[in-house]
Amino acid sequence: MQQIYTFGSYLKNKFGVKVYKVGINISGFTCPNIDGTVARGGCTFCENDSFSASTDEVKELKGFHLNLDSTENPFLEKQLKQLELQFDAISKRQAQEYKAEKFLVYFQSFTNTYAPFETLKALYDKALSFENVVGLSIGTRSDSITDETLEYLSKLAKTKEIWIEFGIQSVYDETLEKINRGHDAQNVKEWIIKSKDAGLNVCGHLIFGLPDETQEMMLETSKEAYAWGIDSVKYHPLYVVKKTALANDFMRGAFTPINEELYLETLVKSIQMKPENVNVQRVTAGIDDDSLLAPQWCRNKNQQVKHINAALKKVGLKY
Repeated sequence: MQQIYTFGSYLKNKFGVKVYKVGINISGFTCPNIDGTVARGGCTFCENDSFSASTDEVKELKGFHLNLDSTENPFLEKQLKQLELQFDAISKRQAQEYKAEKFLVYFQSFTNTYAPFETLKALYDKALSFENVVGLSIGTRSDSITDETLEYLSKLAKTKEIWIEFGIQSVYDETLEKINRGHDAQNVKEWIIKSKDAGLNVCGHLIFGLPDETQEMMLETSKEAYAWGIDSVKYHPLYVVKKTALANDFMRGAFTPINEELYLETLVKSIQMKPENVNVQRVTAGIDDDSLLAPQWCRNKNQQVKHINAALKKVGLKY
């Protein structure tokens, strides 16, 4: 049985110890697909309130949002404090529960290059100053990063482990239009290649089960993403949560979620065509609360992973 090359294995091989990603949510960050710059309402599957912060330290930032044209940031010190508090709490828990020894600070929620350069530099530098932090992983959109930011990350990458995560989702522009993505596939391709040329590690997010996509289309997206030179991949099934445009489509019968059998088959085929050097960060996704409308098989992650391993075992693989 061949073990799939995972992100954890990559980090352990490189640093010799357990390295964990510390997911951070910085208030004041949003998305050009939400604030009206490229579209309104966000992607059809995105519940815009799902990233809202509620801690006392950041309540006053509610309603404050940055973008690439922001000329000032009166809340930068509070954002830096928020970063410190979150990292401290999460990294301590990971060290205790999972014996993590080093960390990547993962700027996770919303679009984490969608702010003035000075704000980004302050946050990235602060994150890299924490004890036992070996690098950054930055979740963003390909239409929300500037050459100035990319150049700075390129400098950091000479001495630190720097990852940038792009939501690819699909290489079909008609699909991207259906989900109100706000950019085309060519834009993602260009910025992935630019990021690689700048010396950054790139993780691509792929979604299986997007509206009207066949398995052939899903696998073509995988094939193209690999060809663009991504170093890591996250696979997601498309699930429906309340308070989204996709939920409206689902409720009126205009969208049918992917079934587990098709997801498993597509996932296995995508992994089989994956280049050996591309590591896997995620094989599924879901949520176990009353916001999930469908499909119900996305509710129990442990059960999902069990079924995924059963499907992989048939082709001699193990996650």
